[in-house]
Amino acid sequence: YPLSAIRYPLLIAAAIAAAAIAYWCALPQPLFAAPLATIMLDRHGELLGGRIADDGQWRFPPREHVPEKYARALIEYEDQRFYSHHGVDPFALGRAIFVDVRERRIVSGGSTLTMQVARLARARSERGVTDKLLEMLLATRLELAFDKKSILAMHAAHAPFGGNVVGLEAASWRYFGRSPAQLSWAEACTLAVLPNSPALIHPGRNRAALLAKRNRLLRRLHENGDIAALDLALALEEPLPLAPVPLPNAAPHLLATLQARAPGQHRFETTLDRTLQNTATGLVQERARVLGAQHVHNAAAVVIDNRTFEVLAYVGNSQWSMSDERSFAVDIVTRPRSTGSILKPLLYASMLEAGEILPHTLVLDVPTQYAGYIPENFDRQYRGVAPADVALAQSLNVPAVRMLKQHGVQRFYGFLQQAGMSTLVRAPDDYGLTLILGGAEGTLWEISNQYANLAHIARQIYPGQPVTYRKLRVLTSDAAETQRRAEIGAASAWLTLRALLEVSRPGEEAHWKN
Repeated sequence: YPLSAIRYPLLIAAAIAAAAIAYWCALPQPLFAAPLATIMLDRHGELLGGRIADDGQWRFPPREHVPEKYARALIEYEDQRFYSHHGVDPFALGRAIFVDVRERRIVSGGSTLTMQVARLARARSERGVTDKLLEMLLATRLELAFDKKSILAMHAAHAPFGGNVVGLEAASWRYFGRSPAQLSWAEACTLAVLPNSPALIHPGRNRAALLAKRNRLLRRLHENGDIAALDLALALEEPLPLAPVPLPNAAPHLLATLQARAPGQHRFETTLDRTLQNTATGLVQERARVLGAQHVHNAAAVVIDNRTFEVLAYVGNSQWSMSDERSFAVDIVTRPRSTGSILKPLLYASMLEAGEILPHTLVLDVPTQYAGYIPENFDRQYRGVAPADVALAQSLNVPAVRMLKQHGVQRFYGFLQQAGMSTLVRAPDDYGLTLILGGAEGTLWEISNQYANLAHIARQIYPGQPVTYRKLRVLTSDAAETQRRAEIGAASAWLTLRALLEVSRPGEEAHWKN
């Protein structure tokens, strides 16, 4: 054969191979590179708060699932043959060309949802013929790479919804104050028509056009059998949103802490309960206002289910502020602070377990001095002797110091570390006997964890069965189990909690102090 007869088929084959490779590699990598907002959800999927993306857009991290109402509304409005075409709908293109020629202007583009995803991935605003052809090419490639469910989810996550709102989830919370799964038919249809004309959401003369589009879509869904007649009548009466709804800002300190720990993560699914979180926040703020008269402006609280070790509420400070005003931006839950008298019950439990005391063991409450250290009770009175459980309930300092002296600082120090207290960074001798009276620092998080473990251990009903400490969980992905074996048994834990039932609460006793 002549050389030219071989060369041309080879060139054609090479060109076809190059075109196939170019087609296969046509999709951008990654498909969507725009920065994401960071959001935090409660145990029921309710939004607790968020931080806007670096480009100033409310672009929530994508979800895999699109709610049924929105999916039906979007497909009916944008791409009725979505599940039957392969990225390009020839019938829609033909109709669009006919209408555009008849009207002598661009009325319809004939784009499928897959083509719209391709345009969103390219992040280009040009709408020329070349761009349309490229979108068609990319759409067919998308259909080869992803299933219909994924393509629909991409569209829902990246479509524009007016202003700086991008994606269905952000739009649902921004305009209706609820998750996409809770949208009514009217709300779902409102959002379904928005990506086609995002400017319609703004107040003014656009509202009539938006309402008309929504109602036409509702009637089409009724004609298709998706909406019952009564539901249609009710949906047509629903008003449009008057203005964007402020996003929730519950547990802002926790969100900041989680962001600092995992800066690359944009969705935090927590164990919090939004209703309980709001209640706890209100109680802390009310208490902080009372304490403000004593120049105490910061307070924090955590609410724990001590059976599951799930954190149900997390109030990091009495207020939230990004400024330095009174350190309101500081997450007190995780910051070390003086332990005050909070370690006394743990010493009591450790000594019960060691057999060094019983609840009614008499402990001396007399003037005491150890190498120049002279502890005093809060009322500067002495009782001579006091039962150990009474001394604990009344938070008597002198008996606590004498008990620590008997038990041993080194021993108690090791007990606290085994229980999960990580803030003991100095040697035991550096703390000395002041360890029991605020000489050490602890975090609300770790101390609360230790008290939750007291309740956990007290419920163990099988003697001799090994018990391990558990960790608090604030993310649904966290594990509560640890390998650290508990150093106290159920009886010691139960007797400690029983003694604490007699503790006077703040505000009930005039001379109460921590």
